[in-house]
Amino acid sequence: MSETDGDGIADLPPSAKLVYKVLEYNGPLTQKGIVEESMLSARTVRYALERLDEVGVVEEDVYFADARQNLYEITEESAPEAAVSD
Repeated sequence: MSETDGDGIADLPPSAKLVYKVLEYNGPLTQKGIVEESMLSARTVRYALERLDEVGVVEEDVYFADARQNLYEITEESAPEAAVSD
């Protein structure tokens, strides 16, 4: 990654920032969980997750309770920076 995570997040649309904050406060969630917590549409959440993935601050994992879904969480590289800024 050529730029810092903070700079990358600052350049993202508001929906992506909201999804990042939802994951920061609630921990790992499925896309459905993010939709419920953020009150954004599923399409908007999908787009926001794609943008966050491009910047490298969100990682996708298998949700073992339902393998049809993915579990999204903030990467460990970006988590300590978020804790320092609080």
